[in-house]
Amino acid sequence: MTANELRSKYIEFFKSKNHVEISGQSLIPENDPSVLFTMAGMHPLVPYLLGEKHPSGTRLTDYQKCIRTGDIDEVGDPSHLTCFEMLGNWSLGDYFKKESIAFSYEFLTSPKWLGLDPKKISVTVFAGDDNAPRDEEAASYWKENGMPEDKIAYLPASDNWWAAGPTGPCGPDTEIFYWVGEGLPPVGSNKGTDSANWMEIWNNVFMQYNRVDEKTLLPLEKKNVDTGMGLERTNCILQGKTSVYLTEVFQPIIAKIEELSSYKYGTDAEKDKSVRIIADHARASVFIIGDQRGVSPSNVGAGYVLRRLIRRAVRHGMKLGIEKAFLAEIAESVIENFKIAYSELEQNAEKIKKELTAEETKFRETLKKGENEFQKLLPNLMKNPKKIISGKVAYNLYETYGFPLELTQELGAENGFTVDIEGFKAAEKKHQEASKSLDAGKAKGGLAEQSDTTTKYHTATHLLQQALVEVLGEQVAQKGSNINNERMRFDFTFERPMTKEEIQKVQDIVNEKIKEDLPVTMQVMTLDEAKAEGARALFANKYGEQVKVYTIGRDPKTDWFSKEVCGGPHVQHTAQIGDFKIEKEQSSSAGVRRIRATISGGLPLES
Repeated sequence: MTANELRSKYIEFFKSKNHVEISGQSLIPENDPSVLFTMAGMHPLVPYLLGEKHPSGTRLTDYQKCIRTGDIDEVGDPSHLTCFEMLGNWSLGDYFKKESIAFSYEFLTSPKWLGLDPKKISVTVFAGDDNAPRDEEAASYWKENGMPEDKIAYLPASDNWWAAGPTGPCGPDTEIFYWVGEGLPPVGSNKGTDSANWMEIWNNVFMQYNRVDEKTLLPLEKKNVDTGMGLERTNCILQGKTSVYLTEVFQPIIAKIEELSSYKYGTDAEKDKSVRIIADHARASVFIIGDQRGVSPSNVGAGYVLRRLIRRAVRHGMKLGIEKAFLAEIAESVIENFKIAYSELEQNAEKIKKELTAEETKFRETLKKGENEFQKLLPNLMKNPKKIISGKVAYNLYETYGFPLELTQELGAENGFTVDIEGFKAAEKKHQEASKSLDAGKAKGGLAEQSDTTTKYHTATHLLQQALVEVLGEQVAQKGSNINNERMRFDFTFERPMTKEEIQKVQDIVNEKIKEDLPVTMQVMTLDEAKAEGARALFANKYGEQVKVYTIGRDPKTDWFSKEVCGGPHVQHTAQIGDFKIEKEQSSSAGVRRIRATISGGLPLES
C-alpha cells in the first residue's frame, strides 16, 4: 500500500463512520504565537475542541501537514522527521472511548482496510495518579475488541495524559503500537516492557476533564476525542520496511540526491545520514515555502527555522561532494511526489525553487566569508599555547557566518588546533533554549492563550485587510498574521513600501469602521456560496465543505465592509475593538510587506 492509498483509505473509512472530511490547514498557525508551526493534526481544531461549534458537525476527519523542530538535530536516523503528515479523526461531544477504540482497531486489523496482524499490536493506557484514576474504561474496551491483557501497558501521565495547558481541557489517552522486531512479539511484551521494538502509530486522546487549578479536575460536560495517526510510520509498517526513507515517500527524493552526488545510498553509514538529512530538510523546506501562508528564510521565527533547514541540507550536500546549487532540483522531485495531496506546492513551484536557490547561493557565499574570518582570527589564536579554539569562538563562527563546527575543526587541525567541543555544545544549547521558546509546545498539542484582547485583534485584521485593498488595490492578499495580547502582525502581498499618506489613510479607514460600531455576524455556508457572496478565502477548502463566513457591516447581503471565510473568534460589534494604531510598516520578504499595529481601549466583549 502506498502513502497515497493509505491517506485515501483512512478518509474513506471514517467517512463510512459518518465523519465529514475537512480541509487540512496551513503549516503556519494563524494568530497563535505559542508555536512557530502547526505541530499536530489537532492544532487547527483547537477552538472546536474548546467548545466552539464546527460548521461541518461533530464527526470530522482530515489529513494535515505538520512541522516539529524540537528534535531537528536528531533528524538523520531512520525514523525522525521534521515534516510529516497526520491522519486524524475527531468527535466533538459525540462518541467517546468505546467507539473511538473500536474504530481504530477495525481500521488497523480488518482485511477490508489495513489488515495488520492483531498479534503485532499493543496499546498503552493511563496508569492513574493522585489527580485521576487508572483508565480501566479504555482498557476494558480494548479487551472487548480482542486485545490480550499482556498487550496493554499502564503508563504514567508523562506517557498517557494530554493537557491543553496548566488549566483547561485534559484527559487520558491511549496509544497504539506495532511490533517492528523479528518474528512475533514474545508473551508479555508491550511498550512498558520493551520500548525499542514497539513503534507508535496512533494516539487517541480522550478529553474528559477540565483542569480548574493544580489540584482540581472537573468532568467536562461535552467530552471530545482527538486522534492522530502518523502517515509515514504506518506506511513504513505496511510495506515491511525498516525505515521511512525506504518507502516511496522518500525514494524519488533520494534517487535525485544519488544522481546529483554520484553516491549510492546504502553503502556508507555516515553518508547515508547526510542523504536522509537532505531528503527530510529539502522536503520540509518545500512544504514551508510552498504553504498557503508560506514564509521565506529570515533570522527570526519560522523563517529562521527554514533558513537553518536549508543551510543544514546544503552542508550535507557538500559532504556528499555536491558543489553546485542543488536544492531546486530536489524540490522538483518533492513537488511531483506530493502535488496530488497538496496542490499548493505545484501552484507555488517557481517561488519554491527561486527561494531555495537564492538562500543556497547566499549561504555558499557566507561560508566563504566564514573561512576568511577564520583566517583573520588565526594570528590571535596562535597566541594560545594550549592550541585550543574555545567553544564560544567556534559557535560564533557558526551562528554569525553559518560556519559548521566540522569546518572549524578541519581548519583548526591544519594549524595544529583542537576545538572545545563541550564549550561549543554549551553555547549552542544556550542559544537553542532561547530560539525554541516559541516552539516549546508538547508534541501532543500546545495552545495559545485565548483572551478578549486577542479576539479584538483578530477582528481588527479583517478591517485592516479590507482597508489595505481600498487604499492599495486588489493585488493585496493576506500572507499571514500573528497575534498576542500586546500587538498584531499582518503580512500581505505588495511590491513596494507604503507611503506615510497611505499608512495614515489605512489607519483612518479602520478607525472609522470601529467608530461606526458595525455588527459582526457569522453564517455557515459552502465555500462556493461564500465566494459567490464576495467573501475572501485564503485557503482552497474541499469542494462543498461547510465554512464559517464573518461579515462586518449593517447587512450581510447588501451593506457590508468586510466578508471573510474564517474560523474566528470575533467581537460582536466593532466598537469593542478600541483605537487602532499602525506602529510600523516594513518588508517581510520579497514582495511581502508587514504591518505591526496595536489597539487600546474599546468596549468589553459580551459573554
